[in-house]
Formats: sequence, structure tokens, C-alpha cells
Amino acid sequence: MDITRRDFLNGVALAIVAGAAPVTLLRARAETAAGPVYYPPALTGLRGSHPGSFESAHALARAGKEFNAASLPVEETYDLVIVGAGISGLAAAWFYRQHAGADKRVLLLDNHDDFGGHAKRNEFTTPDGMILGYGGSESLQSPNTAWSKVALRLLDDLGVSVDRLGDAFDTNFYHGLGLSRGVFFDRENFGENRIVTGDPSSIVDDDLTKDKLNGRTYAEFISDFPMPEEDRKALITLHTGNVDYLEGMSIEEKTEYLASHSYLQFLRDKAGLSPLAAKYFQQRSNDFQAVGIDALSCEDARLCALPGFQGLGIPLSAEDQAELEEPYIHHFPDGNASLARLLVRKLIPEVAPGSGMDDVVLAKFDYSTLDRENAPVRLRLNAIGLHVDNTADGNAEVIYIHKNTTMRKVKAAKVIMAGYNMMIPSIVPSLPEKQREALLRNVKAPLVYTKVAIRNWQAFMKVGAHYFYCPAAPFCVVKLDYPVNMGGYKHSASPDHAIGLHMIHVPTMPGSGLSPREQARMGRGILLAKPFSEYEEMVRSQLHDMFGPAGFDHERDILAITVNRWPHGYAYAESSLWDDSALSESTIALARQPHGNIHIANSDAAWSPYAHSAIDEGWRAVEEIITGSTGGSDE
Repeated sequence: MDITRRDFLNGVALAIVAGAAPVTLLRARAETAAGPVYYPPALTGLRGSHPGSFESAHALARAGKEFNAASLPVEETYDLVIVGAGISGLAAAWFYRQHAGADKRVLLLDNHDDFGGHAKRNEFTTPDGMILGYGGSESLQSPNTAWSKVALRLLDDLGVSVDRLGDAFDTNFYHGLGLSRGVFFDRENFGENRIVTGDPSSIVDDDLTKDKLNGRTYAEFISDFPMPEEDRKALITLHTGNVDYLEGMSIEEKTEYLASHSYLQFLRDKAGLSPLAAKYFQQRSNDFQAVGIDALSCEDARLCALPGFQGLGIPLSAEDQAELEEPYIHHFPDGNASLARLLVRKLIPEVAPGSGMDDVVLAKFDYSTLDRENAPVRLRLNAIGLHVDNTADGNAEVIYIHKNTTMRKVKAAKVIMAGYNMMIPSIVPSLPEKQREALLRNVKAPLVYTKVAIRNWQAFMKVGAHYFYCPAAPFCVVKLDYPVNMGGYKHSASPDHAIGLHMIHVPTMPGSGLSPREQARMGRGILLAKPFSEYEEMVRSQLHDMFGPAGFDHERDILAITVNRWPHGYAYAESSLWDDSALSESTIALARQPHGNIHIANSDAAWSPYAHSAIDEGWRAVEEIITGSTGGSDE
């Protein structure tokens, strides 16, 4: 879907409101006593893939434009240039200097006005002090069971203690206030706006144990749903009964069914749910899988802790069970943005004082230090990579556009592409055709993480819940922020004080019959075409419908809105419903092969949307450079 001139101007208008200068690519500024300074985390409005960060790249991909590299002079020479300053690119820079030597010169380029990629830091100034939020990459996913030795060593290098993170997360906070989880049924899909609290369900990547949910019995909870009695009874049985909905099948046949049928098919054809009852689950998987249950295999539905499989006699693997049971509490107040900040501070110590995981939380970064002349490591923001290729003299060259105004060229002994797989074929046109096709197979899922600073959270107390699943409303999750206290930062302790809301929107196509890749492509167009004003209307309308009866006034109580829009969000993960496992493995291996002096490192290279995967892939690319191997580490 093309971005119209009107939509682009809407973005520029937003930039002005947010304190960013248009024309030269949203130069992020925040006001201080001494005047404006460049400080992107303080910006509100449309963030994530903000206006100005992608237009040149999209034009390149659509037009297939080629550059006459010889017409541009080489302005700088480096040992390593990394295109992409997300967690993978930053980790690769750290690994490279560890193993190649601190005397090596490294340049990181990033198309955004801030570093970190999806690990985006959001700051809000409120009458009750600063509120921190995460605009993307959220937490360390199961570090005790899923992280490699390489990734854990990086945490040690950065001074990050997994145990310390867990201790900083107050798992008793909402439980102690008597708050539960709830469900919001919207009028358009369920006939009325109704909140039902006391959800006893555990969720995938749960930060709360069963005894901290303040849940009712399923019978009590589901009996309050705005559905016919027959539907409520079917849902209660689905959650509590030990029914074998695949009775008569062998274990092998059941396993094959789970892999080859969607959860929606299972609910309708095997569990006998009506379309209305099945709609209750439509967006349960949006947060974790970025796709609805109509395109989610039963195999993946089990990993999302969805009900109906307890009577099949097929337990989860020990590995899957261990990962699901590990508490989801390893979370900085700004999410994995702190990992990115710790890496930047290691690479460029002048950016901020301090050396540990606690003092980085409130450290004010000096962005003017990121790209200083003659520094061993330089991080250049607002720099969109347009062309990368090997050169006849045994090196590589990178052409990029800086601040959407100036085309520049640098030379490097080695280059690491640490951005999206889908863009690499357009930027590196000399890639073999089969590798280009393999890279294009990783179609990232679009999603929106919206942060809303509100004046107080008395309405949540009145309703009686801190987390809401919304089966069919625009935002599938609405929740009060994680209760984390660290490094002098204090989570909102009183309902009378300001707090941050986290709201998740995933543009899926329920009932379309489209694959996740097809839905992602369509969803991306929708996200990019939507101006901030429409996102704001979505936020205000849903919060009014949910909490207006409890006294919430969106005009009075909303202090600020930051929409972290990610048209290219989660890396594509293999699905048994749509992919051949053997073909997927060969595709992954082919896509990330080095091309001369050009190497690939990003979470896409692992087909895994996690911070630890990004770190592992950063190490693999550096290992290729240092050792000449292409197999990667087993660690």
C-alpha cells in the first residue's frame, strides 16, 4: 500500500507537535532549562518506525533503484560497518571489539532517530515524576532455560544479573491490592460493553503464579460473559473438563491433527463452540504470535496456554514446559531498551556515567557523543542504508542517506547487515538469487505498542483489575505497567498517582483465510497508512468504553500518548500450519550466509523474535568474520 502525500504530511505535522523538526528527518529534541537538546526517548506521538525513518528505503525497494557507487567519494574508512543499531547490531559491535581488538574502528548506522531498534525507550514527564515505558522489545524471555552461553556471557559483560531483575519485579503488588485480570467485551461484537473480572487463566509468558491471580472459578467467571447460556457452558467445559476432543485418534494422528489444523478449526469442529463463543479466543494469541486463532496451529495454541488440550494425553515437551513455567519477570522499567543502553555505554563510555544495570535506568544519555570524529566506535542515527556491496580491492562499501538529505559512502573491511531480512536484497543487489528469495521469506509481523500516561488509576481500582484481554476490540491487551522498582526508579505506588498503560494492537485479518505472511503484508500497509490522529481516536474510544462508567475521563485523565508503530515487528517464526520444517531450516541457513565481506546478523536470521536470538546472531556473524566459519557457535 502506497503512503499518500497527505499521510506523510500528517506524520510531519505530528513531528512538529512532538517537538521534532521536519524536513531533515525528525530531529528529535526535548526541552531543557538550557534550551532544546536532541533526546528521542522523551518524544511522544508517532514513534517506532516514525515518519522519516523508512520512506527512502521503501522507495528503494519498490523502484529497485541501483546506485552508481563510483560517483560518490569515500568519506571514511572503517574496519567494520554495521547497518542497524538494534540489539543484534550493538551486540555484534561489542563482540567484534572483544575478539578483533579495541583498536578496530567501528561505525554503526541506523535509520531511526534513536538506537536500539525494537528495544525502544519511552519517557513521560508527569506531575508525579517521570514514567518509563518500553516501546518494543519487552523482557528477557526465559533467561534460565532459553538463553545460550554466549547471550548469558553478554549479560555478565554488561553487569546484568538475572536474579536482580527478578527481585526488582514486585509480583505481589497487584495481588496485594486485590486486583485480578479481566476481559472487555465490546458492544460491536458482543452486544454490549462489559468488563468481567476474576479471570483465573494463566497466560503465556506469565509474570504471575496461579496464587497471585485473584481469580474466581471458571464457572463463576464465565457465567458473567454476555453470551447465551449454551455458549457459557461450552466454554466452562473447554476450560475445566478433561475431554478428549480427538477421541478415537491415535497419538500419532492427534499429533498430526494439532500440527495441521488451526485452533479455530479445533474449537468449532471438535469442541463444538459456536462462532460467538469461539470469538472469545480470537485475539488471545495476538500478543505472543501476532496472529489470530484462525491462522494459529493447535500446536502453537498449546504453547500459548490456550485450553481444550488437557484431555488429549499429549504432554508438552520438557523443554517447552520449562520455558513456559519460568516467570516472565526479568524486565527493566524501559524493557530491553536498557540492554541497548548498556551496550552503547560500553561501546561509547562518554555517552553517560555509570557502569551497572541499576545506574543505567535513570542515566540521561548525551546523544551528542554518539558520533564524534576519531572515536573508535561511532553510532550514526538518521542514516538509512541504501546500497552495500563488495569492492574489487577486497573490501566493501556502504552508501547511505543521512538525515534524508545527503548521500554518503564509506568503506569497510567487513560489513554486518543487522536490519530486517526483507530489506537486505534491496540494499545488497549482488546477492545470489536463491539467497535473495530465502531472505524475503521472513515476513515480519506488524504490531503497535501504545503507551498512555494517565493521571491516576482509580478507575482500574474501581473495576477491580489491572490487566484486560479484549477479544475483538482494536487493542487486544490493555494493562497497567509492570511493577518494577530499580536504580532509583519507582513504579506508581498509589492509585492517586500517574501511571503508564500498555496497549497492544495487531492488525490481523480474522476470517480471511490468509496465511500469517499474507496477513502481515496487508497489516503493514494498514499501519503505515494510518496517521497518529486515528491511533489516538482508537485509544481514547476504547479507554472511554472500558473505563468511562468507572469515572475515567479521557480528556482529563490522559496526559500523553506514544504510539510505537512497528510495520516490521516480530521476526517470522515457523508454523506447522503453513511451513515445511525441513524447507524452513534450509531457508534459514541459506538466508544468513555471508556474501564476500558482507555478513548478516539480526533476529530474522534465527526466525525468532527474541532479544537472546538477536544476540546469538550477532555473535555468529562476528564468529564468521574472526574465524572464517559459517556454521555458528553451538553455545
